Amino acid sequence: MNKKVAIKIMFFLLGTILIFHLLIFTQQIPYDKVWAGRLNSVEEMKTFEAFSILMNVFMILVLFIKYKLLGSGKTNKAIDILIWIFAGFFALNTIGNLFAKSMLELILGTFLTLVSCILCFIIVKK
Repeated sequence: MNKKVAIKIMFFLLGTILIFHLLIFTQQIPYDKVWAGRLNSVEEMKTFEAFSILMNVFMILVLFIKYKLLGSGKTNKAIDILIWIFAGFFALNTIGNLFAKSMLELILGTFLTLVSCILCFIIVKK
C-alpha cells in the first residue's frame, strides 16, 4: 500500500471517529458506553470528548499537510515526528481498548486503533 492510499484511509477513519465523538459530545450516544465505561458524569464526558475532538482535528490537519507534501515530493521532519507520535498513541490506545467493558468498544475500538497504528507506520516509513 502506498502512502497516499494510507492517508486517504486515515482521513476516512478519523472523519468517522470525529463524527462518533461529536455524537457522544451531543449525547446522541450514551457516554457510559464509551471510554471503557469509566466516565462518571456529563462534565467529565465533555472534557474527554472535547480533547478527543481536538486531537482528531489536529491529526487530520497533520495528515493533510503530509498528503500535500507527498504530492510535491517534499518532506518535513516535524510532520513525520508527529505521525510517529500518532502511531505510538494508537498503539497505546489499542492496548487500552483491550480492557474496555463494552464488547463493541473492545472489538471495534481495538480494530480501529490497530489499523490506524499500522497506517501511520506506512505513512512515515522510509
